[in-house]
Amino acid sequence: MTVDPTSSLGADVCEEDAPQCDTCSEPIVNKPTHRVITWIEDNTTKTSHFCDDACFSTEATGE
Repeated sequence: MTVDPTSSLGADVCEEDAPQCDTCSEPIVNKPTHRVITWIEDNTTKTSHFCDDACFSTEATGE
């Protein structure tokens, strides 16, 4: 099952179906701090999920 990245990830999404944080690999379930970035690459929509600002900052800065 693929979860729509624009939907709210509430209690109806189990850990197996939830997106994983691109930094720490934790499943993102019912996290109000969830961040998603979206871009186009080779005519395909790509997304990256982050569980919070700390993981997003780590990925963005490479630290």
